Amino acid sequence: MAHTTTMHPTLVDSLWRAEGASRLSRNIILVLAGTALIALSAKINVPMFPVPMTMQTFAILVIGMAYGWKLGGATVLAYLAEGVMGLPVFAGPGAGPAYMMGPTAGYLVGFVFAAAAVGWLAERGWDASPLRTLAANALGTAIIFGFGALWLTSFLMAAKGLDVAGGVQAAVASGVLPFLIGAAAKIALAAAVLPLARKAVTRLR
Repeated sequence: MAHTTTMHPTLVDSLWRAEGASRLSRNIILVLAGTALIALSAKINVPMFPVPMTMQTFAILVIGMAYGWKLGGATVLAYLAEGVMGLPVFAGPGAGPAYMMGPTAGYLVGFVFAAAAVGWLAERGWDASPLRTLAANALGTAIIFGFGALWLTSFLMAAKGLDVAGGVQAAVASGVLPFLIGAAAKIALAAAVLPLARKAVTRLR
């Protein structure tokens, strides 16, 4: 009996470590697949009025809601790290640390918070209703625009010598308003494909 008692915790501990390693491996695969999807979506240009759109925001929303807030946020952080290291994963030409100081840096940072926010909402049942899914995606998009416009305001103020009001007006006019129609399309598309994405992630996890 003493021998059995001694072996049981060891067996359980071994199974626990094996399961933990397996889950870690699956999460790493999901993160790498997610960063590849974001990078690919950043290079896709779709004709849209009044300006063409990339599919980057779409990928962020889908990954956030399908992965959950922790893994979704970690995936976007990994994507940004790839870009900072010089990999050509961003929508614009170039990469590296200097890219994160450019006019689009705020949007990139907003990606992390948007993925975490929609993932957090999905974990609380917002992915079970089409209307709530649309609302969550709209919130995530607003977060991206908010961070982007805030940074762009500061960037334009420094670059063009604008005051705060002028910087905000210029940032909204150039960095928000032209992209609203495309953003609405991506919000709807992300909500439509979410059930398929969630099934694929569930199988792997």
